[in-house]
Amino acid sequence: MFRMFLLSGAAMLAWSAVPASAQSAAAGTATTAAARPTVGATVYDTTGNVVGTVDSVNGDVAVVATGKNKVGIPLTSFGKGDKGPLLAMTRDQLDQAAAGAKAQQAASVTQGATVMDSQGVTIGTVKSVDSQYALVDMQGTEVKLPLSAFATRDNGLMLGMTKAQLEAAAKPAAGANAGSAGATPPS
Repeated sequence: MFRMFLLSGAAMLAWSAVPASAQSAAAGTATTAAARPTVGATVYDTTGNVVGTVDSVNGDVAVVATGKNKVGIPLTSFGKGDKGPLLAMTRDQLDQAAAGAKAQQAASVTQGATVMDSQGVTIGTVKSVDSQYALVDMQGTEVKLPLSAFATRDNGLMLGMTKAQLEAAAKPAAGANAGSAGATPPS
């Protein structure tokens, strides 16, 4: 019998990689201390149209919510506009970049792929994949993770956490569901 748990998308957001296409497409405007976006701020494009709102700021990345996507954008990609934070992308361009990054990321998560942690330690292999999740076999414990949790590296797939962090996250879910074939997401 195995134990399975599901990490919420919000929990994995902190561990997932920022889409490279969003980084490169938005690069070009300099960030000043005054242009640093704050949570709740409306973000505009260079023509003055709304791109979205700042959902969170974590380190050097601001997550912009467009209504369709939440996209991590490096702070260096923001400029200062008359109305507030400025990006060199429209809402549609940002949504297209996010969709492309998601499609590329999802295509790289395949059955049998090796999964590494953030330090290069092997976590396990992908047992199965559906349109939203991958089931990772960690030597007897199966973990269901959203496709957005994976980043593609030259030597396979990577999670933005260590193996010990993933194992620690699995323990509360596994303990709460001892004896069952599945587990509910931790809150």
